[in-house]
Amino acid sequence: MAGTTPTRLHLEQSLRELHEASWGWALSCCARQAQDADEVLQKSYLKVLEGKARFEGRSSFRTWLFGVIRRTAQEHRRWSLVRSFWSPLSGREASPERPHDDRFEAHEHGALLLEALAGLSARQRELLHLVFYEDLSISEAAVILGVSVGTARQHYERGKANLAAELARRGVEGP
Repeated sequence: MAGTTPTRLHLEQSLRELHEASWGWALSCCARQAQDADEVLQKSYLKVLEGKARFEGRSSFRTWLFGVIRRTAQEHRRWSLVRSFWSPLSGREASPERPHDDRFEAHEHGALLLEALAGLSARQRELLHLVFYEDLSISEAAVILGVSVGTARQHYERGKANLAAELARRGVEGP
């Protein structure tokens, strides 16, 4: 698809093919809140299908789509903050339980891993997710996050070290 403007049929097919990975990325961008991830993914798909976000072939379609999802999640967070500020119920509602990701739950240390990941900076957490779970290169992750490859590599290395240290502190040994 690189270098050409995709037709609606190609867009729909590509979105279907990448849906599982897109869902995982949206979930990561939304602090593992499934309802927010659903909304973000739906808004992202609408942007793509309505032409509000246009693929111009400067990266892979997947890399570009993940960038759209990330920016949409950031917009969603900002609007959520505004709504909560103006909501008459603000501060009086109990926060819902965080949903669990089945991929991690299958692993005996899944809960510890999620807690350790939550302790990383947002940039480190995003880079590790993109590289380990979405199988993207650091260069592709840098494009999605809008940072240089050097910056991405630095956050990636620090994130791995911080994650390993946090897991070791919690008694989880590496391979």
